[in-house]
Amino acid sequence: MKAVVKTRPELGAEYLDVEIPKPGPRDIIVKVKATSICGTDVHIYEWNDWADNRIGSTNLPQTLGHEVAGEVCEVGNDVRMVKVGDYVSAETHIYDPRDITALLGQFHIGERMKILGVDTNGAFAEYIRIPESVCWVNDDTIPPEIASIQEPLGNATYAVLGEDNDIAGKSMVIIGDGPIALLAIGVARVCGATTIFHIGKYDLNMSIGKKMGADYQLYANKELDRVAYVRDHTRGFGADIVLDMAGSQLALDEGFKVLRKGGRFTAFGIPSRSPLPIDYTNGIVFKGSQIHGISGRKMFDTWYRVRNLLSSKRLDVNPVITHILLLEDYKKGFDLMMERPRKSAKIVLFPHKDGYEKALGRRKQIRNE
Repeated sequence: MKAVVKTRPELGAEYLDVEIPKPGPRDIIVKVKATSICGTDVHIYEWNDWADNRIGSTNLPQTLGHEVAGEVCEVGNDVRMVKVGDYVSAETHIYDPRDITALLGQFHIGERMKILGVDTNGAFAEYIRIPESVCWVNDDTIPPEIASIQEPLGNATYAVLGEDNDIAGKSMVIIGDGPIALLAIGVARVCGATTIFHIGKYDLNMSIGKKMGADYQLYANKELDRVAYVRDHTRGFGADIVLDMAGSQLALDEGFKVLRKGGRFTAFGIPSRSPLPIDYTNGIVFKGSQIHGISGRKMFDTWYRVRNLLSSKRLDVNPVITHILLLEDYKKGFDLMMERPRKSAKIVLFPHKDGYEKALGRRKQIRNE
C-alpha cells in the first residue's frame, strides 16, 4: 500500500510503498476513506523538539496521521464489537487497562497510554491497524471528510462542554483561531452559549469563526483593550467560560482577566515553551476559578455527543474544512498548514481517487446551495 512515512529526523516525509498491516487478535484493519492533518502531525513533519523528545529518531520510520474514517476490512480472532464492513473512526488515545485512570473510567488519560500515529503507525495510508478498544462506529450519513475530523471535533466539544455540560445561556470567550477553536465556536453555538467572543489573528480563520457563530470578534494582534470590551459586553462581570485554544502568554494573561469570578477556564492550547507564569492569586484563588485541562476526549461520552450533533445536522462543520487533497499531495497540505498568515484551517486527505472525487462533488453541492 501507499503511505506517508516519516523516515528521517528532519523536515518532511516520503510517499512510499509499505506492507499492508496485519491484525493482532484484538485489532481491526481499516481501509482508509479519509484522513486529516492535525497540528501534531505538523510537529512530527517539521521534526521539532517535541517530536524528537516524544518519538525519537530511533523509532523511525513511522507512518504519520491519526485522524481517520474508513471501512473495516479485516478483524482479529478476538474482536467482538465491530465487524467487516463497519464504517468507523478511531479514538487516538489507546488506553492501558492497568492505569488507575482507566480503572476509574478516565480512559482518555493514563501513564501507559499510547497515541495512534505517535506511538504507532498512523492513518496517512491506504490501510491502518487500530485496536478494537478505541474503535468507534460512525453514523452512515456522515461523509468521510466530516467523519475524519471527529477526533479534533471531540477536543472542541469536550473543551466547550466541560465536565458538567453546563453552558446553556452562558457567555464564552474562545481564544485562538486554529481549526479546533473554530470547531469550538460551532459547538458552543449549537449547545446554547448565548454570547460568544472569538479572539484570533488571521483574516481567513476569523471569517470562518464568523460563519461558525461568533457574536463578537477581536483581533489579538491589533491595538484594543479586549479585557474591557468583554467586560463591557457582559454587564461588567466577565465571561462565564473562557477557552484557551492558543497556549500563548497573552492568552493566559487576558483569559483569566476576562473570566468572571467563579467562572470556568478551560486549558487546551499548547505553548511553545513551558512553564508559563499565571497570576495565581488574582486569576485563580481570589477569583474562585475552575480550571479544566483538556487532553483528548471523554471516552466515549464525547464521541457519542459528536456523532449525534453531526448526524442530526444541528452542527455544520463544513466551513472549517478549507481544503481536500489526494494523499499523494500531502506535501501541499503540510505547506498550507505551516504557512503564515494562515491560508487554511482543516485539510482532509483521500488515499483513493474515487473517494476524493465524491468529496469534491459534495463540496460543490454545498457551495451551490
